[in-house]
Amino acid sequence: MAGLSANDSEQIDRRTSRSICEAVGERLQQSLRPEPRLTSHLEHLLNELKKRDRDGSSQN
Repeated sequence: MAGLSANDSEQIDRRTSRSICEAVGERLQQSLRPEPRLTSHLEHLLNELKKRDRDGSSQN
């Protein structure tokens, strides 16, 4: 977009510009949000469930 002046491109209204900025901001917040860490106990329980699911599906 280098070399484009305000007269060379279509103008958008203030409301549309604001909507775009808000949408970009929301996406950035979602993608930059740190991943929550599970406690070691919850992680252990989830691993146990996965193991039981694998064991149960192999018996069928």
